Amino acid sequence: MISEPSRHCTVELQALPSRIGQVRRIVSAQLRYWHMDALIDRAALGVTELLSNVHQHAQPDKLCTVSIELLLDRLTVSVYDHDPRLPEVRDVDPTSTCGRGLAMVAAVSESWGVRPEGDSGKVVWFTLPAPAAPATTPVIAAPAVAAPARTPYDAARATALRQTVDGLRPEHAPARSAVAG
Repeated sequence: MISEPSRHCTVELQALPSRIGQVRRIVSAQLRYWHMDALIDRAALGVTELLSNVHQHAQPDKLCTVSIELLLDRLTVSVYDHDPRLPEVRDVDPTSTCGRGLAMVAAVSESWGVRPEGDSGKVVWFTLPAPAAPATTPVIAAPAVAAPARTPYDAARATALRQTVDGLRPEHAPARSAVAG
């Protein structure tokens, strides 16, 4: 069985507020390139929340790597940082303006999780189902048909027909100019 190769994009950055918007635009552009426009809003929201968490909580630095991968029917967005501490989903007040990032990621994604990378950090990821490609109707080419061979009789008949049609056409009126003079 031959499978479609995966499509992958990786961006390394400092998780600073000014860079988060740039990465959101990169993810959106990559998904447009892959014709996955239906995933843009949810992927952009999820990556924004994960990068915001790195900015707010990661120690000792804010360096991270964002990876998006489209494999078969699934988009996976991952953010790796150098902090080995695993994130937790918090119970927060619905009117709270912070602390809901992972709950939002869980709400917009099909699945999500965190994977420790030893003492060197962790990867937080989420998946989105890729929309089904539109069904295409196979195009069947019509068989080539050779033009019939023309006989001298066919050529004479075509000439006579042209002369008859030309004889029925009214004579053209002389050209007139709309410009005075």
